Amino acid sequence: MLGSQLAPEDIIGVPQIADGRSVFCPPRMIARDEPYCLFLDELNACSQEVQKAFYSLILERRVGEYHLPEGSIVVGAGNRAQDNAITRPMSSALLNRMFHVELRADVRLWLEWAAQNGIHPWIYDYICARPDQLWSPAPKTEEPFSTPRSWHMLSDAIYSYGEQLTDRELSILSNGCLTAAHAAQFCAYVRQVRGQYSLSKILGGEQGWPDKPEERDILYFLAQSLRAQLLKELPRNRGQLSGEARQLAARAKELLLELSNISLEIAQMAVTPEGEETLPAWFLAEVVRELPALAKRQG
Repeated sequence: MLGSQLAPEDIIGVPQIADGRSVFCPPRMIARDEPYCLFLDELNACSQEVQKAFYSLILERRVGEYHLPEGSIVVGAGNRAQDNAITRPMSSALLNRMFHVELRADVRLWLEWAAQNGIHPWIYDYICARPDQLWSPAPKTEEPFSTPRSWHMLSDAIYSYGEQLTDRELSILSNGCLTAAHAAQFCAYVRQVRGQYSLSKILGGEQGWPDKPEERDILYFLAQSLRAQLLKELPRNRGQLSGEARQLAARAKELLLELSNISLEIAQMAVTPEGEETLPAWFLAEVVRELPALAKRQG
């Protein structure tokens, strides 16, 4: 049931005369014969009158004289006020009748769901590489932003265009669904896939950074992907370095130097803190200390 689309009579039902007395007949969506889960969506978007009608339903699983079947449960859901959604203050009486749980987007669970529900391979692989972009906070202004739902919408749109989808069309679709920065990087990722660029090949020395001016968006995405891999695999404490992480750190320093020769701005972006995500301090110190020697050796 959608709380924002309900009136009080939709919950308590309408009166009927029985044996000379009025009896409220609950609606069919509530009055059922078998135990079930009653899901009240947009609970904090409904009017105060509807909230009051929910009191006994939520706490006692009862509407007037009708009791839900034994074993039934009632679950409510709603957006937070800070999500900039349409919400109303919930009365303390209603708040006190519920057990509160705040949910967050879980990348692992979403990827499991996506694999089973036909999400487009470009999107599935992109979120595997950039799990931090599955969800972003709602902006203060009226513009698209990334959520599991918007990625699903984009997947459906890409499928609807088929193999004839152009880069321009992909850009329009992506910017219509996602946070602007995520849309740009996703489009760059798709261009990278179509152009056969791969961070793993660059790390392995099989490919170099794309250096053409028209490939700057691909270069930006690959640099961001390198940063994401370093954040994931390098420990905060240098003493915990494994052999593979040590090799990655050494190769990353070489690649940052090569990257700075193509675009100093993108190279700086790759090591600059973003919010609370910063590369390990020991790695940044080594980059500053060793880059001049690397440049001299490569020169």
